[in-house]
Amino acid sequence: MQRAPYELILLDNTKSEYPSAASALNVGGGRAQGDYILFIHQDMQFDSETWLSDMENILRSLQDIGIAGLAGKTDSKGVISNIMHGVPPRPAGDEMIQCVETAQTVDECALIIPKEKFRHIKFDEAVCDDWHLYGVEYSLSVIKINMNVFVLPLVAYHGSAAYSMSDNYYKTMRKVIKKHKMDHKIIYTTMGDWRTNLPLFFYKRIKLILYKKFFQ
Repeated sequence: MQRAPYELILLDNTKSEYPSAASALNVGGGRAQGDYILFIHQDMQFDSETWLSDMENILRSLQDIGIAGLAGKTDSKGVISNIMHGVPPRPAGDEMIQCVETAQTVDECALIIPKEKFRHIKFDEAVCDDWHLYGVEYSLSVIKINMNVFVLPLVAYHGSAAYSMSDNYYKTMRKVIKKHKMDHKIIYTTMGDWRTNLPLFFYKRIKLILYKKFFQ
């Protein structure tokens, strides 16, 4: 339970009404009435009853918010996040933070976008036409118009630690790179760093080698 008032918007996709996460979240975000829209995975848990109010207080202290999240990446140093996962709980990122940090992109497990910003910029349904990278693409899009991407120092628990790198992930990444390669030599994500001048089969080959090394 949260002490702060909030609006809960649930979307039922059991009948495959929405072909992608971007299309579903654009519908849900369009219904939201509050100042900030929190797009969050169903397996996330907050660590306190004041989590939402703490989040809002932090957001109101920031300038030029394009998007904020709980995990993100700025460069090759590693993922910054206070998210915990696993049993027993362990840090999901490489570095825990004490204050708000800027990032190039944020992870999709929890995304916060100001309602006013979302009125003008939606998730790109053409580029992100599956279930991956919609937060990464949105991050790059708001950076392009000189808005900030933030990682918030809030603790949460993520029930899933899955390393989802399907073929559709690479297909979507190819489109993300095509859209943003003129602005970024490297796209940093919580799932890896992607040079925009290298073909994606290079990364798929690296993934296959690592899989065989550690799991076979």
